[in-house]
Amino acid sequence: MASGRGSNLKVILAAAKAGNCPVDTRLVISDKATAPALQTARDEGVAQVLHINPKDYADRASFDAACGDAIEQAGCHWIVLAGYMRILSAEFVQRFAGRIINIHPALLPAFPGADGAGDALNYGVKVSGCTVHLVDEVLDGGPILAQAVVPVLDDDTRDSLHARIQSAEHTLYPETLRRMVEDGFHIEGRRVIWNQV
Repeated sequence: MASGRGSNLKVILAAAKAGNCPVDTRLVISDKATAPALQTARDEGVAQVLHINPKDYADRASFDAACGDAIEQAGCHWIVLAGYMRILSAEFVQRFAGRIINIHPALLPAFPGADGAGDALNYGVKVSGCTVHLVDEVLDGGPILAQAVVPVLDDDTRDSLHARIQSAEHTLYPETLRRMVEDGFHIEGRRVIWNQV
């Protein structure tokens, strides 16, 4: 599921094509008709590429239910959020509990929300990074699967820091998906424990 450029979608599809990420992307959904992610998915031969318009639904729950129905009909196991900018309803999260993955441009639990990179820079931290996590009902609050750290430089702007974080995302996201498929994990409390293979 993506709302924008789909740069993480692009690297996941490329990693899968290269044999480095054993995933089969069966469906890409966007809430935005003009999202470049839709064209990326078409160009890469994803079987189903859908724009589902939130304005066609009475509320968030019914929109999310339509997305969920499309996901189930496509036979998808994991739901990978790649720059998806809508907050998921509790009903959707519960329907796919433990199966929704997101990447956030900060080292959670610090700096959740829409501008992780900008918030980290404004706070004055010396390192930032990205977090791949399971999605639960708390915004950016689910159990952490993996993190990558990047330095915050003295002359950074929000854009330069975000670009460095995004570069780390492009390595971390497909690698984490690979581990999920090949190794698996279990959860103890809030801790994700990777299975030893």
